[in-house]
Amino acid sequence: MWNGRYDVEHYVFGTEPNDFLRAGVDRLRPSRVLCLAEGEGRNAVFLAGQGFEVSAVDLSEVGVRKTHDLAASRGVTVRATAADLGSFDLGDGQWDSIVSIFAHLPPSVRSVVHRRVVDALVPGGVLLLEAYTPAQIGRGTGGPPVPELTMTVEALRRELEGLEFEHAAELEREVIEGAGHSGMASVVQVIARRPG
Repeated sequence: MWNGRYDVEHYVFGTEPNDFLRAGVDRLRPSRVLCLAEGEGRNAVFLAGQGFEVSAVDLSEVGVRKTHDLAASRGVTVRATAADLGSFDLGDGQWDSIVSIFAHLPPSVRSVVHRRVVDALVPGGVLLLEAYTPAQIGRGTGGPPVPELTMTVEALRRELEGLEFEHAAELEREVIEGAGHSGMASVVQVIARRPG
């Protein structure tokens, strides 16, 4: 599905970073950052341009290719890998920061990935996440087609048990990110830190 969606000349979600990431980049812990379900690379390339050592993972080989192309065009390096997040090894205590922007997974997979995120952060490491909430369904401005793929603060607090939430909010905001995300949206935003 995603290979077909990304296999076009333009960048479906644009080439500029997510607004929440841009606003919160100073909250990330420097150096090694992992971007989950990174798509065509806009957030990873932005972070590399800010001086982070960036790795990215996405299911789509086309998305990974476009990530490398975008990175090359901006004169930065991103280590992008095509893999299924359900089986991808995030490592243990490996990442200073993890970024998850609109990484909508089936609930059974998402809960496993989020448990791995907690373990994959170094002590003091930071997760920055934005996703659509169930209220987004039917708006036609982006996001998954069914509520099971969306997230709430309550569910994220359960799935990310072990992290200390520094920011957690559900809100309405305008999301303008290429043709794929365009218009008023209902989102959840989280910044959370592994103690230590």
